[in-house]
Amino acid sequence: MTQTRIRIALAQVNQIMGDIGANATAMLDWRAQAAAQDADLIVFPELQLIGCPPEDLVLKPALVERAELELIRLAEATADGGPAMLVGTVFEAGGLLFNCVALLDEGTIVAVSQKRELPNYGTFDEKRLFAPGPLPGPLPFRGVMLGLPICEDIWFPFVPAHLQAAGAEILITVNCSPYEVAKDDRRRNGVCAARVHETGLPILYLNRVGGQDELVFDGASFVMDGDGTITCRLPEWEEALVVTEWQPDENGRWQCLPAPIAEPQEQPADIYCAMLVGLRDYVDRNGFAGVVLGLSGGIDSALSAAVAVDALGPERVRCVTMPSRFTRAEGLEDAARCAAMLGVRPDTVPIDHAMDAFDTLLAPLFEGRAPDIAEENLQSRIRGVTLMALSNRFGHMLLTTGNKSEMSTGYATLYGDMAGGYSVLKDAYKTTVFDLARWRNAHRPSFAKGPDGPVMPDRVITRPTTAELREGQQDEDSLPPYSVLDPILHALVEEEKSVDDVAAMGFDRATVARVEGLLHGAEYKRRQSPPGVKLGGRNFGRDRRYPITNAFRTA
Repeated sequence: MTQTRIRIALAQVNQIMGDIGANATAMLDWRAQAAAQDADLIVFPELQLIGCPPEDLVLKPALVERAELELIRLAEATADGGPAMLVGTVFEAGGLLFNCVALLDEGTIVAVSQKRELPNYGTFDEKRLFAPGPLPGPLPFRGVMLGLPICEDIWFPFVPAHLQAAGAEILITVNCSPYEVAKDDRRRNGVCAARVHETGLPILYLNRVGGQDELVFDGASFVMDGDGTITCRLPEWEEALVVTEWQPDENGRWQCLPAPIAEPQEQPADIYCAMLVGLRDYVDRNGFAGVVLGLSGGIDSALSAAVAVDALGPERVRCVTMPSRFTRAEGLEDAARCAAMLGVRPDTVPIDHAMDAFDTLLAPLFEGRAPDIAEENLQSRIRGVTLMALSNRFGHMLLTTGNKSEMSTGYATLYGDMAGGYSVLKDAYKTTVFDLARWRNAHRPSFAKGPDGPVMPDRVITRPTTAELREGQQDEDSLPPYSVLDPILHALVEEEKSVDDVAAMGFDRATVARVEGLLHGAEYKRRQSPPGVKLGGRNFGRDRRYPITNAFRTA
């Protein structure tokens, strides 16, 4: 059937890894909403049926078989005359697995288009899972030729150029594109603008939302017309269904009529929302009752608590203050005020008795030695054991509160403050933590479950940071000031610069060499750290993969 207009629904939605039946049922629910708005076609994100990224789960034959059955169920549902569906899924052919999108219409699987470009860098390792598909051809659909580049296909010119030469009139690209700082701008103004310029074709760019372990997906789907104009943009972080209307212009080129355009987020609002969404979906999808964390009165734990309350609600967050003889009065006061401002349950468990017990236990072995880092780290480990006991008893996941500056330099205690199941600050440098705390005290995300207004006292942000493991301790006793340390770390980690390169930026060479040594020496700790939200281009875990045993230095 030829049409002079076509209505295409963008379903920017979340998904549940491996719960194929639930994902399929959710797609049918979204389809019903699109049908109520007279959509001809509803488009779902990449691998929406099985979950993305599936990692080695996709190598399990039973998963592929179940995906095939559910795809047939979805196809059969289209026999009702309602919208056709574009569904991202896995497809097996000739003993090979393909990442593909299937067009379902009139009760059948009309066509399957396979992904050609397989990313194999950073967080991606698709070449070990999937085979590359052939250069895809356009698919005819109700009077228009649709080109279907899948995610990475749009980042290079080859597939879009081939589709344009083969007669495609609209490019619909389904994606599972993880959030990184400033990536939304790269998608629009770097990648898609280039493809539009090269092909002259409009692009409908659809991305998923939600969290999957360390990755978060920001949505921010959009339509870019053939002249580069944004005619539709969906909100970030939230599920949304928008039906767009398309018609040929006077020259016969298909264009999208003006549709809602959501405003893009600025930093650090996007970073905060990434943390919120990542924690929310990790806790909920893994069946935890909530989270428990140590609330010291410092900025890291205060910000972690705020993110937790915004993600889960105050009734699912338990904060525990564990003072020792070295804890300052202002820290206790600030912790209590944080708990009150967030509306969470505050508990206090003094640890001096436990410290005394360990001192007695270890006295024969430590005899003749002055107290040092061993006693300091025992305090952190006593706190870790206490929090894990509460986690075991009540079913709350222990939320770790360390930041990227600490993880980079090893300024953290294994089996102590590194204990836990997840970290929202793992990829946030300390200077970013300060920015986020100031932002949250002045703003609240629209979908947050926490309170309006400030969530921590100003003193938490302004007073010097300290681990409070010995009398008068401050972070700068062990580390350079964060205003110096963080740009050095960014250059060493994100940019892979040498000591000489960083020194040439104006930093003291001896300081840079020391920081490089701390960075490499802490690799064994990072391998044992919990997962955390990926925010930048080189997070510890999925992006930056260094050997633990490593003698190379650039100093």
